[in-house]
Amino acid sequence: MEVKKTKHPSGLYTLFATEFWERFSYYGMRALLVLYLTAEFSRGGFQMERAEALAIYGIFTGLVYLTPIFGGILADKILGQRKAIFIGGIVMALGQFALMASVSYNEGGNLDMREFLMYCGLGLLILGNGFFKPNISTIVGGLYEQDDPRKDSAFTIFYMGINLGAFFSPIVAGSLGEQVGWQFGYMSAGIGMVLGTIWFYARRASLQNVGMPPDRDESATDLIIKDWIDIILYSIACVLAVVGFIFLLNTTPENIMDIIIIIAAIAATLYLLITIISGTKGKTEWSRVLVIIVLAVFNVVFWSGFEQAGGTFNLFAEQNTNRDFFGLFEIAASAFQAVNAIFIVIFAPIFSVLWLSLAKKNINPRTPVKFSIGLFLLGLGFLVIAAGKDKADTGMLVSPMWLVGTYLLHTLGELCLSPVGLSMITKLSPKKIVSAMMGLWMASIALGNYLAATMEAILLKYDFQLYPFIATEALVSAAILLALSPLLNKLMKGIH
Repeated sequence: MEVKKTKHPSGLYTLFATEFWERFSYYGMRALLVLYLTAEFSRGGFQMERAEALAIYGIFTGLVYLTPIFGGILADKILGQRKAIFIGGIVMALGQFALMASVSYNEGGNLDMREFLMYCGLGLLILGNGFFKPNISTIVGGLYEQDDPRKDSAFTIFYMGINLGAFFSPIVAGSLGEQVGWQFGYMSAGIGMVLGTIWFYARRASLQNVGMPPDRDESATDLIIKDWIDIILYSIACVLAVVGFIFLLNTTPENIMDIIIIIAAIAATLYLLITIISGTKGKTEWSRVLVIIVLAVFNVVFWSGFEQAGGTFNLFAEQNTNRDFFGLFEIAASAFQAVNAIFIVIFAPIFSVLWLSLAKKNINPRTPVKFSIGLFLLGLGFLVIAAGKDKADTGMLVSPMWLVGTYLLHTLGELCLSPVGLSMITKLSPKKIVSAMMGLWMASIALGNYLAATMEAILLKYDFQLYPFIATEALVSAAILLALSPLLNKLMKGIH
């Protein structure tokens, strides 16, 4: 029937609202983190230097997207996506409340306890996101057949849920944290995560049999008591793992910990490669996996620029931007983090309709071309912010329109790349390893996030300016990918 081809299943809107609250939680914390770390002791912060705060931000945001590798594999092999999402929601809520508690020790001057709670909160958010992030995206894809033309549209709608949460959180959590008290910002983020988990539970029937544990009969549509015991045990294990790791960091020589981390990274990479190799059969599957790997490289380039938003753009808003609102009040620096999200909310429906309209006319650009457009728009955005930075370097506060213009171009680029990338993973990945491939995709975002936070310090050593460098990198990458697109289209073997 025609209705089935045009309407989206109700489960999509369950996942939309769940992701809204999870992103409200995450982006509320993200908007505050660098500002919290660099704030003076007298304001409840840690009074860190810019480079140190950005380094912590980079490691955190990198690991947030790296742990989905493990979460995706565990969901594929053992847990199923639903259990993983519940584990992630519980653990991330605990992480936000740990960050809230880290502020409370400021009055007593117990810096060691504050640092422990802060790192504990970040660690729990890292692990929780690993369980949550790849698996909710996988369930979205599981609601549709592999080459369903509605899939790109569905991921764009889902992306609106992400960005509605990302819009409200800097305004609510960011403003509460900056202007009332850091603990209130983190508390609101924690409450948001609790609400998202409760909603996912209340609406689980709308998902039918999608996301159930791999050992479960296909007719099963709900979790059983054993599953809830697993959820509780995994959540407790995450808390113990974070506390244990922080203890090792404080009691183990630094070079020994570096060796442990390197070994763990190599082991994770090997395990991921083995999973991909064992789950990929035949020339067609290998050809499609190769496309994912190539596009993942360009995905790193995109996110290494785009994720300046939570780092250097956040500091640009605080230190270089005129935030006076007609003499009535001062806009919180973290509130600018909402600009990208509101543009997503405005333009995502337009892009959703656009892709469907172009598909009906058989002129919808293939995925590599959309990626190339996204990189081109990213490069243009950095040309804008580079000009704004030049004006700010003269010692004046600049108009907020420099940031707004940059966010507009970056948002349009993001809509050409990010939701399309998520959709591509579910379409091109071999069925048995979809979550693992989603984890690989998140790993490329992880590397981009880490580079975003560390690039400024690296470029300073070679006397390169950050924004012009990223602009050049993005524009050159867009041209290279456009040249490669005919070959990549061929390797996709008929998948659009």
